[in-house]
Amino acid sequence: MMNSTVLDPAISSLPLLSKGKVRNNYAVGKHQILMVASDRLSAFDVILDQPIPGKGILLTQMALFWFERLKHIVPNHLTGIDPQTVVTKEEIPQIQGRAMLVKRLQPVMVEAVVRGYLAGSGWKEYQQSQTICGVGLPAGLHNADQLPEPIFTPAAKAAVGEHDENITFAEMSNRIGASLARQIQDISVQLYQQAAAFALTKGIIIADTKFEFGIDDNGQLTLMDEILTPDSSRYWPVDGYETAHAAGQNPPSYDKQFVRDWLEAVRIDGKPWNKQPPAPTLPEQVMQQTAMKYQEAFTKLQG
Repeated sequence: MMNSTVLDPAISSLPLLSKGKVRNNYAVGKHQILMVASDRLSAFDVILDQPIPGKGILLTQMALFWFERLKHIVPNHLTGIDPQTVVTKEEIPQIQGRAMLVKRLQPVMVEAVVRGYLAGSGWKEYQQSQTICGVGLPAGLHNADQLPEPIFTPAAKAAVGEHDENITFAEMSNRIGASLARQIQDISVQLYQQAAAFALTKGIIIADTKFEFGIDDNGQLTLMDEILTPDSSRYWPVDGYETAHAAGQNPPSYDKQFVRDWLEAVRIDGKPWNKQPPAPTLPEQVMQQTAMKYQEAFTKLQG
């Protein structure tokens, strides 16, 4: 896995539908999409210039792992068809292990974020208002504390290069309708709770995560995109959590928080990076350690 690097998949036999922060999506007829995960890495909604070797394969295999494990909760977008059957023989190396052939859905333009621990932007907001996206929390919580129960904190999806916007559940309901909002909330919390409980048995804490949904041709709510990968979730090892937590520090992570922390600490002409393109150049050591952390998380989950 670690020896395979694809920064921008070169698929010319299919029409390119969109190019996201990590994935290129190609049309396969009118009803299917070939999703190809590159090794691009985004942080603070900025795509970095350096790829993380093997990352796209790990993301895809981890998403497939979770889609299979959680399929009893909600339908997902997988077709069950081998992605290699829809590209040319010459293009197979570009997608091998890093592609999914999925149903074409009408996306719900809201990200379904579930938080089980106080971290990241949630911790910053809590310090100011004792809330996260309008959800009130008890006083006296600290960074990396486990919340009394998981909370649903949606975000409005932004275009590539722009920042997602945290919104309240009421705003989500206004945008997509109260019934659909409630359905997404209930399913998202179920997905998180079952995934987090399983991961804990493998020595991993899933602090928070986000899901994306679409509507199929029959009006069925369907889980789509990626799920529970280190790109869409905050993964902490159980070992090391208590020590870091007691010291008021961010726990060590299996996800791209390692890159975020480096970017937060780096100085350009004596000033912090403004989180606008171009991003600072990652040192080789940071790239390799990030790749190793992704690999370690997947290895632990598989047991």
